[in-house]
Amino acid sequence: MAGQGNKGDGGEVSPVEYMITAIADMLDGLGHVAVGARSPIPGSAAHLAAARSGGRLRVSILGSRQHSSFTDGARELFDCAGQGRIDAFFLSGGQIDGQANINLVGVGDIAAYPRAEARFPGSFGSAYLYYVVPRVILFHQEHSPRVLVDKVDFISAPGTSPPDVHRPGGPYALVTTRCVFRFESSSARFRLVSVHEEGGSISELRAATGFDFDAPVSVPVTPRPDADVLHALRTTVARTVADTYPAFAAKAWGIGR
Repeated sequence: MAGQGNKGDGGEVSPVEYMITAIADMLDGLGHVAVGARSPIPGSAAHLAAARSGGRLRVSILGSRQHSSFTDGARELFDCAGQGRIDAFFLSGGQIDGQANINLVGVGDIAAYPRAEARFPGSFGSAYLYYVVPRVILFHQEHSPRVLVDKVDFISAPGTSPPDVHRPGGPYALVTTRCVFRFESSSARFRLVSVHEEGGSISELRAATGFDFDAPVSVPVTPRPDADVLHALRTTVARTVADTYPAFAAKAWGIGR
């Protein structure tokens, strides 16, 4: 991974670091962010945002003894979300489509187990959180037509709702190793916001994306994190993340090796 050997302020910025810093920017000004037990990239972004918030941002990572006040696991997370006490959450999936539907169940004929093409871990309350958390940020490390599909094989959590259904939450953005999309609820489509350094041209992005999306005539480059942000990310944040996601911290920054 680019940037693995750069623990200080300079060097190349890896695609994962672009993802982390882009997500962290979306958390500025929030009060409480919750992160799943298997989401090290959003977890890193949440810790980065918390570090620069001066203690204003509270981060709860499911399953972490050190970085969560939850004492009843997922049930308390769901209660907290339903009461409106979580400002942002993060979801991914085996498939994500152009209407921000996510698939956490499987690909192909998932009813014909074990003949399905692929099986995923399961929906695990994603549909509920998608409806009640005000800002849900989607993410995925693989930017390909295999993952970013025109239509998911199974809807674990719907990106849009019927017009007569009140929905305080929903999809806010999709961040990948190549770019940042924002979800436009009025059109139920993604809009390309920026492309990371080395993310490719607009034509290459369209070829790598299974769904159609809107884009400006001139696509901005995702802002490169400055030296102070990189230093915080590769030192303080990396050590903090290593407590909950040791394998990720070791691979991304060599922490704990």
